[in-house]
Amino acid sequence: MQRSDARILTTHTGSLPRPAGLTALYVRRDLGEAVDPAELAAVTQSALRWVVPKQIEAGIDIGNDGEQQREGFFLHVRRRMSGFGGSWQRWPRADVEHYPVFKRAFEARLAGKEAVGNFAPPKAVGDVRYVNDAVVHAECREFGAVLSEVEGGFVEAFLTAPSPGIVATAIRNEYYDTEDAYLGALGAALKVEYEAIVGEGFLLQLDCPDLALERHVSFQDRPLGDFRDFVEKIVATINAALANIPRDRVRLHVCWGNYEAPHDRDVPLAEILPILRQARVGALVLPFANPRHAHEVSCLAEMPLDADQIVVAGVIDPLTNFVEHPEVVAERIARVAHALSDPRRVIAGTDCGFDTSAGMGRVAEDVVWAKLKSLSEGARLASERLFGVPQA
Repeated sequence: MQRSDARILTTHTGSLPRPAGLTALYVRRDLGEAVDPAELAAVTQSALRWVVPKQIEAGIDIGNDGEQQREGFFLHVRRRMSGFGGSWQRWPRADVEHYPVFKRAFEARLAGKEAVGNFAPPKAVGDVRYVNDAVVHAECREFGAVLSEVEGGFVEAFLTAPSPGIVATAIRNEYYDTEDAYLGALGAALKVEYEAIVGEGFLLQLDCPDLALERHVSFQDRPLGDFRDFVEKIVATINAALANIPRDRVRLHVCWGNYEAPHDRDVPLAEILPILRQARVGALVLPFANPRHAHEVSCLAEMPLDADQIVVAGVIDPLTNFVEHPEVVAERIARVAHALSDPRRVIAGTDCGFDTSAGMGRVAEDVVWAKLKSLSEGARLASERLFGVPQA
């Protein structure tokens, strides 16, 4: 995993705006309509050739494919793994339910979107296995081919994959005798995707909103201890799935749900960080631009990570069209660097993705690129102050 002794590197958490034509195809397919595979492949290739240079132009050092090749950050598994079918309605979010006036506005906004929703996912109705690893290898190679065409390129490239826990909680088990058996099957299946991504030469980012979000979704009416037990179980499953992957090739992204809402039912970072520290990963990706969790930077000083671990600090909010001032970005980076007592262990990033499920993004496309440009400018300011080296 790349780090720098002279400046703060920049990244993001994976999903970036998809062109309207690509979103429309994903929505049609999600609704069960026939979509021409050749057309989808052509539109996806065009999107890839657009999104990679846009990241480089914005100053992103560690970039990816923007998840253009998938309809969502975890829903793609239903097209690569066996055992999924039907649908169900996900549990409501406790913070949204607590504010009925807000809930009505929230639902009205969602109803007006052309988007792939992830709160009515499939169920596990059969044996869960990863049956189509050719797709993930093709995804990697298509992205690699586009990278080879772009002058300059990234310092490092990454691809994302979901946590077994978010799949287990979002895709309800109606097949396995126990949740542990279901989770074990998911871990074994996703191990294929994890190893494929790293084997193709990319950094692996695990998207694990389950490790925080599910406290106020699946576990909202249960004791905190039950949720902490769940987090421990997921981290153990992740570690087993990463057994053949060096930990410095993996970063783990945790968040409380990429949606604008009160979030006043979120679990504090201090309650889960001791368990997150057990994950065999080289970096934690944490949201510190979030107005509900920005203060939790202090947890990094109170509960230190291993000396060789990096923090990818969210310093840009993907849910607001405000463009953060570079000085604000620099201040946020400095707070994380001081908490870690080492700026070399900080990478500047975003709290979450800008379009985690196709069409669901809150931020206008042109504003996304302005925010990422401000991220890189803020990282430059922070680098000058933290390393004492003038930046070009």
